[in-house]
Amino acid sequence: MAAARAQQPDRVRRIGVFMPYASDDREGHARMAALQQGLQDLGWVDGRNVRIDTRWGAGDAERYRQYAAELVALAPDVIVAVTSVVVAALQRQTRSVPIVFVGVIDPVGAGLVKSLARPGGNTTGFTVFEYGLSPKWLALLKEIAPHVTRAAVIRDPTSGAASGILSGIQSVAPSLRVELSLIDTHDAGEMERAVVAFAGEANGGQIVFSSASTLLHRELIISLAARHRLPTVFNDSAFVTAGGLASYGPNRVEQYRPAAGYVDRILKGEKPSDLPVQAPTKYELVINLKTAKALGLDLPPTLLARADEVIE
Repeated sequence: MAAARAQQPDRVRRIGVFMPYASDDREGHARMAALQQGLQDLGWVDGRNVRIDTRWGAGDAERYRQYAAELVALAPDVIVAVTSVVVAALQRQTRSVPIVFVGVIDPVGAGLVKSLARPGGNTTGFTVFEYGLSPKWLALLKEIAPHVTRAAVIRDPTSGAASGILSGIQSVAPSLRVELSLIDTHDAGEMERAVVAFAGEANGGQIVFSSASTLLHRELIISLAARHRLPTVFNDSAFVTAGGLASYGPNRVEQYRPAAGYVDRILKGEKPSDLPVQAPTKYELVINLKTAKALGLDLPPTLLARADEVIE
């Protein structure tokens, strides 16, 4: 009997992937492709020795609950989860299935892990940035558009990290002589009306927090910024490649490759509790020069020289 078992091929492993984006979102698929390529580079090929079950949440809280239950019911060997709200939805369903997260800001503060060095439990992964990065976005906005004295902060109010990010921006706003206004993204119509009202006064600019909600509405956000001539800084380069002005933050697509490495290690027997949470080691400045010219902005040569990518 033992000999017969030894001759059997290794079983196909099962990986769940829970993306918060819409199923037709190009950026979401680029991130999924990076994960799959990372897995393939490590020998895990969908349809051969692994099966990948994917769910797309489209920024919908009810879908998060439904799809978290669905994925856990499939009894996967590991789940890759993107953003804090998705991880939290999965943790409500399981404390045993290993979870590797991507795109989480404050996993300790959100109660997702016990510590960065030793996460404990069933969850570990890769943070997208620390709160200390957020003041740099307002400083970047002022460097790009020195005339700005009012900044609308566009955010998803359901994000647990939104208040921490905002606090960082608020801490430097007085010294930069910028008055802040908050605009929420849970309803596209309300967001549009708020942006139009904000743009009614002079010297305005914007900062946009990246989230499933803002990515879902990124075409609207970018078109409103162009229509009302509002210089806008993002923390995700996906907005800039789609026509936004500038971003400063980690390369989000590249984060999925090390995530594949953690999936590989878990499939080979390591525990999430023993794999430390990792932070980005590099942040990239991306500038859309075409958008800057359309807004009538004359960007400093020193700023362009610092940019990791200039889109012309």
